[in-house]
Amino acid sequence: MKYFSLFALFLFGFFSAQKLKVIDAESGKPVSQARIILHNQIVYTNEDGFAPVSADASGFEVKASGYQKKNVSVFNSVIKLVPLYWNVGEVKIVSVDIKKLFQDVHKNYQKRYYNEPSLYDVVYKEKKSDNNQLYFLVIAEAKLWSKSNHYNYSDGRHKNYDEILQMQLNNVKYLRNIKSDTIFTTGNKEFSHEYMGNYFFNFELNRTLGHIKNGDSKYSGKMIFEEGDEQLITFKIKSGVGIEMKGEFRYNKTDKVITYFEIHYLQSGYPPIRRQTAEGIGYDYQLGDASLIFDFYRKDGMYLPALTRFEADKYSAFYLGKKHERKFSREIIYNTFKKSDEQGLSQKMDFSKNIWENIPTKEDKSETILLSAEEQAFVHEK
Repeated sequence: MKYFSLFALFLFGFFSAQKLKVIDAESGKPVSQARIILHNQIVYTNEDGFAPVSADASGFEVKASGYQKKNVSVFNSVIKLVPLYWNVGEVKIVSVDIKKLFQDVHKNYQKRYYNEPSLYDVVYKEKKSDNNQLYFLVIAEAKLWSKSNHYNYSDGRHKNYDEILQMQLNNVKYLRNIKSDTIFTTGNKEFSHEYMGNYFFNFELNRTLGHIKNGDSKYSGKMIFEEGDEQLITFKIKSGVGIEMKGEFRYNKTDKVITYFEIHYLQSGYPPIRRQTAEGIGYDYQLGDASLIFDFYRKDGMYLPALTRFEADKYSAFYLGKKHERKFSREIIYNTFKKSDEQGLSQKMDFSKNIWENIPTKEDKSETILLSAEEQAFVHEK
């Protein structure tokens, strides 16, 4: 595949896109991953707090983990969000039985979340860094089709992945890879049941319940904030096999739906594993921490996905006398939604390949991508 000039694309995108910035009302620091629900699409802020929003936008909602929701009547170039914990002394902590709550949501998942064929315009972003230095970035626009908006285990076990999820690559906006990733890969590129499952919240909810039910597991949940029908609940889990997790979620007590879910797998305390490269060179590999985020919004009485994110951090390799600490993230933003049929997409991506190795259809969309300062520097680095 041949790619057009990244520099020219950057200049066009940077100077043509309107943008606003979301900051912490107390500290003035940028708020990343703040969700902005516009009239006809959803966008998120980047690592520097910027989001592509037209100056004529009005009547939109801004929401971020750890902050109070804000409704904006007219466009403002700077939006200030108030932290939930600004007055710790007033926080009323209430215990929550997360096992019972998760079981109820999981049992009624298809009733409470939209479960019909759906078509989304999405932005796909994947990043990799070694010792805090970016070495890989891809951002692509795509269409994503889901038959039921949840992971079907029967189709997954039989590898009928096209019955669960399909993606059409429209346009690779940015792509740069400056070094090999062989230290951190096992060489097995077979598409997996778990890889597909990580796109769906019901898959992660089922996995979390498995840890809670496992042997001598210990768990706790605390409701620390309530805003209207929505509660913010934090949790901790230590499974019977010693895996530790912590996280938070927002729960709509009227609709009995988890609208935001964030879980962190704490694995960096595990002993290192001995591995070999393809060339037969041995090295010590250390597991790191992993995080998953699922964000939903309500539209016309339905709960739809807005974002899924997977991140791995502090995965380390001691290779030829040098430590390599890896960070990886994969993010999908669901910009638009419309109802679909059960036929799926006519041009489907091959999930066994990397997304950028598929052939794009070159279907350009409106600019919904703003690079962070780190990403801009990486893209233009010679």
